[in-house]
Amino acid sequence: MNEIVVAGAGVFGTSVAERLAWNRNNHVVLHTIEEDVMEDINTNHQNTKYFPTKFLNPGITATGDDSVFENADVVMLVLPSSVIVPFSERIRNHTKGTPLIVNLAKGMSDGGAFITEDIPFERKASMKGPSFAIETMNGFPTSFTFGGKKEDYEYFLSTILPKTGFTLDWTEDVRSVELCSILKNMYAVAIGLVSGKYGSPNVDFLVYTKAVREMRKLLEMYGCNPDSIFCYCGLGDLGLTALNDLSRNRTFGMLIGKGFLFNDQNNAQTVIEGRRTIKLIAEKVRSVGREEEFPLVENLYRLLYENGKLNQYFMAVLK
Repeated sequence: MNEIVVAGAGVFGTSVAERLAWNRNNHVVLHTIEEDVMEDINTNHQNTKYFPTKFLNPGITATGDDSVFENADVVMLVLPSSVIVPFSERIRNHTKGTPLIVNLAKGMSDGGAFITEDIPFERKASMKGPSFAIETMNGFPTSFTFGGKKEDYEYFLSTILPKTGFTLDWTEDVRSVELCSILKNMYAVAIGLVSGKYGSPNVDFLVYTKAVREMRKLLEMYGCNPDSIFCYCGLGDLGLTALNDLSRNRTFGMLIGKGFLFNDQNNAQTVIEGRRTIKLIAEKVRSVGREEEFPLVENLYRLLYENGKLNQYFMAVLK
């Protein structure tokens, strides 16, 4: 059996665990700090807190005990991006051998670093793609880009993924996979803004095309392979997040575009990763004096962090 621990029993962690359990050679355990979720999974084979009407594969169990990582062959990190590095440091002493650590979180660490670069494990990878949790849970074919060493990709594809309905493409450029997943949230806000204002496919794809161009430039600026934009983690994830109303980042932008005010998100129950990304990326772009090359980034920053006017945003990005 392949011993797999999914760290994080929220909506996406639970859906990933369910799909991995379709492969009968996978023994899947959800690691969570939520005791009510743990009891629900172990007693009722449900996670009603996040999926009220769904039953889970009866082979899935849940625990809060870090010792579960001792025998793990694969650890899937499906936690908020800001806590993954300290969590990884905590569990490092519990692991034996060289488990494969796969980061599925979409964001940067608190210091603005790429998460996989700060994870203290030898074998690590990043897996990102167009994958809404509810669709994953409902069993629809779902795709990811696996960023990591080729031998780890081939192991994961041939051993862990059979019969799960997951599809992978691959790049060795882990940083590009991480960066694409970070940028798409920011550009989903940008496109949501014009969708809320105009409700026009013409306008959506005008801004979408500009977003793709900026993403390619940012990949190059960070020393990544710009061709990663053509992987599932690039055009696929951007399209899903920026053009579908299930996306929180798109919805955030749409609400502002429709004229709703927004407050500081630090204490909000729903995390808008794109808003945090706008600040990190815009400040990076400004630090190298290239803001004129990135009108979407620059004008998002002005709007959200410098009390910019909404009409000024539209005038700047639609010309």
